[in-house]
Amino acid sequence: MSTKEAFFAHIEKGYTAKGDTITMGAAMLEGEAVTNALVKVPLKTLNRHGLIAGATGTGKTKTLQVIAENLSDKGIPVLLMDLKGDLSGLAQPSPGHPKIDERHSKIGIPFEPKNFPVEILSLSEQDGVKLRATVSEFGPVLLSRILDLSVTQEGIVAVIFKYCDDNKLPLLDLKDFKKVLQYATDAGKKEFTKDYGRISTSSTGTILRKVIELEQQGADLFFGEKSFDVDDLTRIDENGRGYINIIRLTDIQDRPKLFSTFMLSLLAEVYSTFPEQGDSDRPELILFIDEAHLIFKEASKALLEQIESIVKLIRSKGVGLYFVTQNPTDVPDAVLAQLGLKVQHALRAFTAKDRKAIKLTAENYPISEYYDTKEVLTSLGIGEALISALDEKGRPTPLAATLLRAPMSRMDVLTDSELNAVIGSSNLVKKYNDVIDRESAYEMLNEKIEKAEKEAEREAERSSSRRTTSSRRRSTRQNPVIKVLTSATFIRGVLGVLKKVIR
Repeated sequence: MSTKEAFFAHIEKGYTAKGDTITMGAAMLEGEAVTNALVKVPLKTLNRHGLIAGATGTGKTKTLQVIAENLSDKGIPVLLMDLKGDLSGLAQPSPGHPKIDERHSKIGIPFEPKNFPVEILSLSEQDGVKLRATVSEFGPVLLSRILDLSVTQEGIVAVIFKYCDDNKLPLLDLKDFKKVLQYATDAGKKEFTKDYGRISTSSTGTILRKVIELEQQGADLFFGEKSFDVDDLTRIDENGRGYINIIRLTDIQDRPKLFSTFMLSLLAEVYSTFPEQGDSDRPELILFIDEAHLIFKEASKALLEQIESIVKLIRSKGVGLYFVTQNPTDVPDAVLAQLGLKVQHALRAFTAKDRKAIKLTAENYPISEYYDTKEVLTSLGIGEALISALDEKGRPTPLAATLLRAPMSRMDVLTDSELNAVIGSSNLVKKYNDVIDRESAYEMLNEKIEKAEKEAEREAERSSSRRTTSSRRRSTRQNPVIKVLTSATFIRGVLGVLKKVIR
């Protein structure tokens, strides 16, 4: 048996699955694709999370696009974070190209242009389905993690939430939270001290400043109603294909706190509402987090622990998380260890630090008799990647340098008219884009303070009136001493004494 035949058998055996799969491309040997040596990933293991990494321009976004398309075709909904604005083309079919035909001929699978059901979502003022959550839904623990609060400050946030629960004050947006925070150390100080203990003004001042910082990154647009129902991410179209939900994040790249706030809120909501799946044959939802370093870059230790915990637990709900970043070292080791599928595009070694990173990356992959992993990592071309997955029994598959298939949809952005057509036909836009500002903690406390102030004014007026009346009574009543001195009895007595003296 020749080396090529042995390699083909090696790949075929390692990537054979009894259940449904998605095809990534064909394995490569000595820099050339081995036709029909197909690299397939079982749907059963896609909730074990994954990583798509590689230097700029090596094809990470197109790999993401390929996986999303194949999942949609299998009836599995997808959520994509689009920070660069180049994923909306999924809504239109690929125009095709001779180089694409040549690539697929080498792989051994036909190329079929397709468009996919797409929903455009937005966290900011950009057009699309508005994603919102109330402060109450966010909860005191997650809010404290995002604000990076101390233990004492976390306790105050918990008290604020408890007070609102006890007094039926809806916490919907950040102005509600700020109002209760101010009330606790101002007009409502006695009320809070009596029922919940004294609250330090310096601590509430610190919390307030951190809330304002969050607002400045645009979080005031995120907190509020109508809350987005995460079940709407799992829709299937009339042809049985999963919706590809694309969140436009092009205008918040420089606001990582808002991005991480949204991500943690979404993951927490998905985890709390999705039912347990057990050992399912297919995932319920796959989330791709592009530019993943933005989540981890400025995250506190407490926030990282929260992310790690969610990554470990959420796969039992049938949800897979895929991190897209330039270097695997951008992802914390505790998270990296949870990722079953790794698609590693080329890395470039320009510095000693780069060479060290390549060495560390190579050690994350299974040893292969067919590849020198460190060498392959720097020699991969555009649209080529090292792939390591899990088989249906959860075992690592053989390492495969892969010529990746091309996206079936357009590898470019939609025009403004095309984008408007997608948004205009959305049922979710009609459901979520009307802003609701119902009576909540802000209005209720303002009303309570106003009533208290009016009552205080009336009491002050009554007190003033009583003082005035009392003063008038004192002015018209004769002084007792003067009264005695001017009385007839007193005068007569004095005159009698004087007469005796004279005599």
